[in-house]
Amino acid sequence: MEKKNRLTTWILVALALGIAVGYILNTNMAAPASYSDTMSLLTTMFLRLIKMIIAPLVFSTLVVGIARMGDAGEVGRVGIKSLAWFFLASVMSLALGLVLVNLFRPGDALKGALSMSGHVTSLATSSLTLKDFITHLIPSSIVDGMAKNEILQIVVFSLFFGLGAAAVGKKAEPMIDAIDGVAHVMLKVTGYVMQFAPVAVFAAVSGIIAKEGLIVLQTYGVFMAEFYFGIVLLWALLIAVGSLFLGKRIFALLTEVRGPTILAFSTASSEAAFPKTLEGLERFGVRNRIAAFVLPIGYSFNLDGSMMYCTFAAVFIAQAYGIELSLGTQMTMMAVLMLTSKGMAGVPRASLVVIAATLSQFNIPEAGLVLLLSIDHFLDMARSATNVIGNSIATAVVAKWEGELTQPTEKDLATAPLP
Repeated sequence: MEKKNRLTTWILVALALGIAVGYILNTNMAAPASYSDTMSLLTTMFLRLIKMIIAPLVFSTLVVGIARMGDAGEVGRVGIKSLAWFFLASVMSLALGLVLVNLFRPGDALKGALSMSGHVTSLATSSLTLKDFITHLIPSSIVDGMAKNEILQIVVFSLFFGLGAAAVGKKAEPMIDAIDGVAHVMLKVTGYVMQFAPVAVFAAVSGIIAKEGLIVLQTYGVFMAEFYFGIVLLWALLIAVGSLFLGKRIFALLTEVRGPTILAFSTASSEAAFPKTLEGLERFGVRNRIAAFVLPIGYSFNLDGSMMYCTFAAVFIAQAYGIELSLGTQMTMMAVLMLTSKGMAGVPRASLVVIAATLSQFNIPEAGLVLLLSIDHFLDMARSATNVIGNSIATAVVAKWEGELTQPTEKDLATAPLP
């Protein structure tokens, strides 16, 4: 526990130092872009180390969890309960984004300043079709899916593999034990990789501040403040709904995933926090077979922060162009985003691509995305942290529904944080 808290402290220190050093270099260095490029190498190295872990970790934990879960009926029941929660959280996230962007109207400040043609975003807006989603869903080769870290494809293959192992029975037990060993090895490897997290956080933050300067935060300060306020409200809603099922233990859960949440925020990558989130859920009391099944699915279907951002950003861009959207149109947009957002996990720069695809369907110039490109990194920090919180609560609630959440001991109750 002390070691975990020490790592979290170092990550926070690295975040603060990154802001300070980045600002100093931006104001005193002749070519801060070169420093930013150098620092991006360190960040890329760390994220690639994390991605190196994810495919074997998801495969091994999910296969073992499903194989030991028993029959296909139980897997189906857990899956349905997971999707039910994901649907509820998705509606809540998308609706909150719509309410806040209509209440604050941040785009009005830029009305008339944009051309209807303007810049080209170079985002592949045609990539979010039903055909492409099915392609991302079902792997043509599991080796290819693992090579590209397509989490949804790995989940689908692991689901069939685990069910097959459960059906074979005793003959598959040595193989399941071996795969379980792989899972434990990968968790140990995760511990090694996480020692580099503070360095990666410092590199990412100092690099972006050195290149863009604090002016990027000042220029879009109001928009960012309103969005972050929305993120805080979303956290409060998720925690409130989660507490209906978990009671006061929701605060113990938040304590366990505090480290992964800070890591996701600092690196702007919820993927980087996946291994530690899985560990935190198991420490909280979620049995491995549930955590290993629900959490990877959540990374594809339950990106709460990203979904709230989609409605908030899309209507913001419409407001900036002076395009008024009726309530019916906005509800239709929300329904479209409910579907298109489910393909986020397999698309680079996912949120921006989803927004661009949505804008084109409602005749809003996608060039408006240039308004968000310079601050997207800072917005992604909040989205990534929210995705970790949302998926952690979802996994714990499903475990509670299934009776797979172990009860706290008297010691746990005595040391649990107060609400």
